[in-house]
Amino acid sequence: MNFEIGQSAQFSRTVTETDFIMFAGLSGDYNPIHTDQEYAENTFFGGRISHGLLTASMLSRLLGMHLPGPGSIYVSQSLTFTKPVYIGDTITAYAEVVKIDEDSRLLTLQTTCRNQSGSTVLDGNGVMKLPKKEQG
Repeated sequence: MNFEIGQSAQFSRTVTETDFIMFAGLSGDYNPIHTDQEYAENTFFGGRISHGLLTASMLSRLLGMHLPGPGSIYVSQSLTFTKPVYIGDTITAYAEVVKIDEDSRLLTLQTTCRNQSGSTVLDGNGVMKLPKKEQG
């Protein structure tokens, strides 16, 4: 394994109206807090908020494509949603290696998503199974 404790990766993406609509359609979660502006304006959020798992899906991209990357698969992910995400927010997904188990090929990462103001909107830990090295 070519990973080290403290190794990290990140990427940023701005959440759009289209993301909300597509995620609602894909998940079947049409909760009005995500889909109905008039309803959402009358909640303590003051407007529509992202599905929590839409925000969490950014971690799937980060871990599956960047660290540890292609060939790895999710084993588990803990999630704590700390602040709402709104249309137009730019979210940075960040992961840092905190544990390496070479025998079982498991990598544990601290995972965080922050908005453009630097506020944490999601926090957790992910465990990824690394692919076997190809025999040469």
